Amino acid sequence: MRTIIEPFRIKSVEPLRWTTREQREELLQAAGYNLFKIKAADILIDLLTDSGTSAMSTGQWAAMMRGDESYAGSESFYRFERVVQDLTGFRHVIPTHQGRAAERILFSILCKPGDIVPNNTHFDTTRANIEFNGAAAVDLPLPAAADTQARVPFKGNLDVEGLQRLIGKEGAGRIPLVMITVTNNSGGGQPVSMSNLESVRKITAEHGIPLYLDACRFAENAWFIKRDEPGYAHLSPREIARKMFSLADGCTFSAKKDAFANIGGFLCSNNDRLAEQETNLLILTEGFPTYGGLAGRDLEAIAVGLDEVLQPEYLEYRIASTAYLGRHIADQGVPIVEPPGGHAIYIDAARMLPHIPREQFPGQALAVELYRHAGVRSVEIGSVMFGEKARHELLRLAISRRVYTQSHIDYLVEAILEVNQRKQEIRGLEIVAEPQFLRHFTAEFRPIR
Repeated sequence: MRTIIEPFRIKSVEPLRWTTREQREELLQAAGYNLFKIKAADILIDLLTDSGTSAMSTGQWAAMMRGDESYAGSESFYRFERVVQDLTGFRHVIPTHQGRAAERILFSILCKPGDIVPNNTHFDTTRANIEFNGAAAVDLPLPAAADTQARVPFKGNLDVEGLQRLIGKEGAGRIPLVMITVTNNSGGGQPVSMSNLESVRKITAEHGIPLYLDACRFAENAWFIKRDEPGYAHLSPREIARKMFSLADGCTFSAKKDAFANIGGFLCSNNDRLAEQETNLLILTEGFPTYGGLAGRDLEAIAVGLDEVLQPEYLEYRIASTAYLGRHIADQGVPIVEPPGGHAIYIDAARMLPHIPREQFPGQALAVELYRHAGVRSVEIGSVMFGEKARHELLRLAISRRVYTQSHIDYLVEAILEVNQRKQEIRGLEIVAEPQFLRHFTAEFRPIR
């Protein structure tokens, strides 16, 4: 059959609340035109993030009922640990309450002022945790990634030649680790090839630099490798994922993405001394090593989710559904980051709204207009989020896993195309209040007349 259907059926539903355009305008004004400040109850379709917003399965809900909430030595932890070790091959598995906690622990130990951490593209919390420890976060995307319209396979790859130049210029001693984000979230949700991972691994091994994966969307990346990289079509997503992890010295992971969980994460390593330091910091700030800031029931949900996410039927549907959204708006003239990624579609707001200069935040302006018009919440990935380090002015439409149906996606397509038809009417914004870190969470704006 040509039609790819959702490989699940709906067992419980949650009603959505409709608002009028006038109501949404009032809500925008009250929130300082920052969609993070609008209550979820006032959102029709929420594409702010795919983090922690998945629908859990019957298997996950059932597993939660056996959650062992013992403070030390929880059976839930040991089940969780076995699943993670079997998948990743790493000896040490440290649970955390979410991915940014794993980042904070890792960078607090490895990074010091003057250090440099290369990545294909750092996400906001990753960059913030590195910079909070006095190190510099350096993005090394492929040169082809500069053109959002270029249909290049594995556009999320790290620039290998750029990494070699950086090591030659700065010296390996200033680089405590190299990180690769799979898939490349800030780079448009683009996948990373196995050959790229192997090339980076070869360089880091030559210089004695640890290689880490930001593995939040490892399963989606594995599917792209299976589908598009020669030599992998015959392998299962699990086999591909295992090979990906085998090329790294450790990983950070947010279970709120490719484990379908509403909370949780972990930090992995094969380095005994480093793992001991990480565990000590975990105890100080997160919790005992066999729960790490999580309830036993959450550990159970993650363990089940890590198995479910590698089902080929699910991954085929997931990637096809995202591509459906991307192609239906791109083919009607909406510029997206090409080709469509895995967990989200990224609209090139600067290209769509050339009359709005960068300093007036075209991505944020587009996010505001999409909510005003259709009740859809999205997120800016550009100068609001990354400041002067932003490479593009993007609007991300992150699709929650197993949550929205085909009709929701069709409604979204219709809404975006209608906004695109009158894009000349959209005006820029200026910031009137902002925090020191992660300003996209709490900054306030006002329209420029």
